[in-house]
Amino acid sequence: MSNDLKQLNKGRKNSRRNNTPREPKLVERLIKISRVSKVTKGGKKLSFRAIVVVGDENGQVGVGVAKADDVVNAFKKAKADGRKNLIKLPITKALSIPHRVAGNFGACKIIMRPSIEGSGVIAGGAVRIVLEVAGVKNIIAKQLGSNNLLNNARASIVALSNLTTKSQVDKKRNFN
Repeated sequence: MSNDLKQLNKGRKNSRRNNTPREPKLVERLIKISRVSKVTKGGKKLSFRAIVVVGDENGQVGVGVAKADDVVNAFKKAKADGRKNLIKLPITKALSIPHRVAGNFGACKIIMRPSIEGSGVIAGGAVRIVLEVAGVKNIIAKQLGSNNLLNNARASIVALSNLTTKSQVDKKRNFN
């Protein structure tokens, strides 16, 4: 009888633990911390701006930007902003993207092409960080226009959000 009671209690503990919703483990990578100043009547007020990329390395990625009086708070606020702006992108079996895509943001243009397995992430600057945090392992990307890190990161997010799978295209064309 006591063994049955122990088994029953053991089952209850596990069910309570399993009922709590689990959020995926997110990776944060810092792109840039800038020291910015605002000129007021009393003089210059210094603050810090953080640009952070947040993702789960499995097809979710977001870019966050925030300002605060110190670096730590700016980083925390940018992380929270990045979590709010997460997008989901399709990744192939070769850990690449399904097709060519381009994205514009401001004066930045990003062109991305799928690559063969083993080639790695061939990209520079903020685009590389966004792709690595998104979980893409084999891709070729080129940034054109401005070298602004924030605009390049946002242009890469725009490009990745334009990706579609074959099933999505079939559904859109009513081939089902």
